[in-house]
Amino acid sequence: MREIINLNKNWAFIKNSQYPVAEISAQEKVNLPHTWNASDGYDGGNDYFRGSCLYTKTLKKAELPQADLYYLEFRGANSSADVFVNGEKLCHHDGGYSTFRVDITKNLTEKTEIAVVVDNSPNETVYPQMADFTFYGGIYRDVNLICVNNSHFDLEYFGGTGLTITPTIEDKNAKVEVEVFVKNLKENQKLVYTIYDKEEKELLKQESTELKANFVIEKVHLWHGRIDPYLYCCEVEIVEEGVVLDNVCSRFGCRSFKIDANNGFILNGEEYPLRGVSRHQDRLGVGNALLPEHHEEDIELICEVGATTIRLAHYQHDQYFYDLCDQKGMVVWAEIPYISRHMPTGRENTISQMKELIVQNYNHPSIVVWGLSNEISIAGSSEDLLENHNILNDLCHEMDKTRKTTIAAVSMCKMTDPYLQIPDVVSYNHYFGWYGGDTSMNGPWFDKFHATHPNIPIGVSEYGCEALNWHSSKPFQGDYTEEYQAYYHEELIKQLFTRKYLWATHVWNMFDFGADARAEGGENGQNHKGLMTMDRKYKKDAFYAYKAWLSKEPFVHLCGKRYIDRAEDITKVTVYSNQPEVELFVNGQSIGKKTAEDHFFYFEVENKGETTIVAKAGELTDEGKIRKVEEMNPDYVLKEQGAILNWFDVEAPEGRFSLNDKLSDIMSTFRGKLWFICLGLKLKKKMNASKKGEKKSGGFDIDLKADGGIMQMMGGFTVLRLSSMMGMANVNFTKEELLKMNKQLNKIRKPKNK
Repeated sequence: MREIINLNKNWAFIKNSQYPVAEISAQEKVNLPHTWNASDGYDGGNDYFRGSCLYTKTLKKAELPQADLYYLEFRGANSSADVFVNGEKLCHHDGGYSTFRVDITKNLTEKTEIAVVVDNSPNETVYPQMADFTFYGGIYRDVNLICVNNSHFDLEYFGGTGLTITPTIEDKNAKVEVEVFVKNLKENQKLVYTIYDKEEKELLKQESTELKANFVIEKVHLWHGRIDPYLYCCEVEIVEEGVVLDNVCSRFGCRSFKIDANNGFILNGEEYPLRGVSRHQDRLGVGNALLPEHHEEDIELICEVGATTIRLAHYQHDQYFYDLCDQKGMVVWAEIPYISRHMPTGRENTISQMKELIVQNYNHPSIVVWGLSNEISIAGSSEDLLENHNILNDLCHEMDKTRKTTIAAVSMCKMTDPYLQIPDVVSYNHYFGWYGGDTSMNGPWFDKFHATHPNIPIGVSEYGCEALNWHSSKPFQGDYTEEYQAYYHEELIKQLFTRKYLWATHVWNMFDFGADARAEGGENGQNHKGLMTMDRKYKKDAFYAYKAWLSKEPFVHLCGKRYIDRAEDITKVTVYSNQPEVELFVNGQSIGKKTAEDHFFYFEVENKGETTIVAKAGELTDEGKIRKVEEMNPDYVLKEQGAILNWFDVEAPEGRFSLNDKLSDIMSTFRGKLWFICLGLKLKKKMNASKKGEKKSGGFDIDLKADGGIMQMMGGFTVLRLSSMMGMANVNFTKEELLKMNKQLNKIRKPKNK
């Protein structure tokens, strides 16, 4: 009978090392999961350690159970790993987010040394290599020893369980095909297939020597998302003369779905709007080396916001989290890290990672689409890129005939790009209202796509804006205030959630996450677009905007509780609630009741002295305080970490442009366009100098054309903000250069308002 021994405890770790190692004095004892970037992976500077590190552990054979075969199982080692047993290299694996195993039986001795070299160094063959998140190195998921009989379910087939379950709904019943992959099955051995219900009651059973079995579950209980995530279980045993030699089991759900270009997502024949979030797996203090309780907390928070779907970006997530999605009824987009920059030398890696993703996750009813790539066409669609996608798309359909394929295209990908014709459904990453344009552009853009491609289901794979603990009563695009983020999401919710044809919408992101190359918002090293902070301690106001639209749990939330000191005489107070009516009390006195079909309630409150504000919806209440001050509290104003200049240091004469103006506004004038052309030449020189210095960008290559690419998206940023962000591409300006640019801009008149 199979036995699984967890090996997470007591590994020796040596940073920046190969195997064998000459000097072991620098080793430390660690437990898994472990990453060497738990501190430097999100502290800014794009300088987190990327290299090879060594993990070693000794196994004593006398302490192991008796078995014919022994397999080491690694649930995640980023991004490449070499496994040595007693000095012999047995395995090399590329891809840091999937399970792989290695047979160590022949190398086991009384004392067996396991050595694993894990490497997250930059290279040109293993994805990801360019993306807006940190590529944490380490053995950051469980390691197990699987002890099995010579006759066993295959442990070497792309890291899978050796069991696939394919339910098909037919009227009120479900046909369930079960297929197993076995090694060394003998003539006198048989397979016993059993299906259990949710209460673990045996429903159906078959004994066979065939590797496939078919069942019919009559009056099947459907898996119906958040409403009713009902799960069955299938167990298969290898039995010889009444003795179980090996067994595997997997939960599964019976459901049907359709993605309709006009009506969105259809689950079990009913419209089931997919409105949710994207998730990165890392968190403050531990990087990506998560424990089960971290995954459990994440899924509970996502459920609280009311989401019906999760895009698990931008790589394969922990099996335990997919299990939680099954249990909670989340509809999932699963994808590989084929992202940002197409590498002609990385094709084989995209294929192997896709095979592992599908084989290891085939039985999860929560997963409905396989993601081929993310923003990969940012520099255009080459023939090699298109061929790579066609191969992946065909592979997905060959391996899994039950699910759809999708991509996450980026804004500058034209609607006519042949790349969009490859997958079954399409989604776009748009940041109108943050990286360019304004919030009102989002809905009309999707209307245009829907009209242009009426037969292609279109969704929103990313949208969002950043917010930290900065505050303003007059928030504006690019200011990083919690108030602007709340406004942005109010507008996007109203535009996206009312467009029935959108097959899915995913906020970017549920949680702030590590992106060590980022230098913006006043806290370098993170992407702050999350509805919650990276430590999961604080729910930003925008979190409750979604809860108001999506959650059935009654609540009321008073916004702006971190924004206490306010200078204006009359201040705006916003309340979010899923209740029909909200009443606001100021120092115990009601100032009125309001209703709001959009769940966003706005009040004006007189601001004098110290004021206690209470929002009441039925029996529910939420309370906050404000205080009248003469001048804006400087603690609420964005200050860049290590910034050469802050916005308040910039001279900005009335009626003239300055570094504090948006690039799009400056370029709306003739002289502004000329200035931008000169800036573009300077940027090009700096980028060429950076390339000669062999510095690698942690973000994206920059398109210097004034009418397209990244620069068009960045039109919503001020020049000062843009200059700061260029640091992610190792393009830096001195204080003198910035002040000179500001003087040039001061000479350009702003157009008069008509």
